[in-house]
Amino acid sequence: MAEPDRDTDDEQPVASPQPRKRTGGRSARVRESVLAATLEQVAEHGIEGLTIGDVAARAGVAETTIYRRWGTRTTLIADAIAQLAEDGNPMPDTGAVRTDLRLLAEQVSQLLARPGIARLVGTAIALSSDPEVDAARRRFWNDRFERSAQIVVRAVVRGELAAVQDPREVIETMSAPLYFRLLVGDKPIDDVFITRCIDNTLAVYGGPAPA
Repeated sequence: MAEPDRDTDDEQPVASPQPRKRTGGRSARVRESVLAATLEQVAEHGIEGLTIGDVAARAGVAETTIYRRWGTRTTLIADAIAQLAEDGNPMPDTGAVRTDLRLLAEQVSQLLARPGIARLVGTAIALSSDPEVDAARRRFWNDRFERSAQIVVRAVVRGELAAVQDPREVIETMSAPLYFRLLVGDKPIDDVFITRCIDNTLAVYGGPAPA
C-alpha cells in the first residue's frame, strides 16, 4: 500500500524560538532603583544621614551589590548627581526664544523644588574637594548648559538674538538668578521672578521685547 502523501510543511525543520530582546536588563534596573533610593534618602535625611545600608534596603538590593558597583558612599552620591542631568527635562524648542527660555526656567525651578535636590546640589558644591563628586558636579552643569545653549543658537539663526560669541553666557545670565534665589536666598521662584530674569537677559542680548 502506498504511503499517504505528506504535507511538505511537516518536513520543514521547526525554527528555534528567537530569544526575547532584553530592554535594559537587571543591571540597568538595579542602577535605576539604587540611584532613586539615594535621592530619596537625601531628601529625608540629607547627605550626612545617608548610609549604604539604608539605600540598599530601600532599593531592595544587597549592600554588597552597592559596594561592588559603586565602592564608596561618595561615588554613589556622585553618580546620583550625574543622573540628575539625564532625567527628563528635554530642551524646549517652541520656535520662539522667549517661550523657550520660560520653559527652561520652569524646568530649573521644578528640578530644584524636588525634595532634597537643592540640598544635594548644595552639598555637592561643598564636597567639591572630592575628585569623584567634583567630576560629577561638573558633568551635571556642563550637560545642562551645553544642551540648553542650543536654544540660543536657534534664536540667533532666526534673528531673534544678536550673534554671541558664547551661547552659554546667555543661559548663564538667565539661570544664575534662579539658582541663587533657591540655593542661597532660600526663596521660591514664581512667575514674576522668571519673567524678570527673561526680560533682563533678552535686554542684554538684543532679544525681542515683551508683548
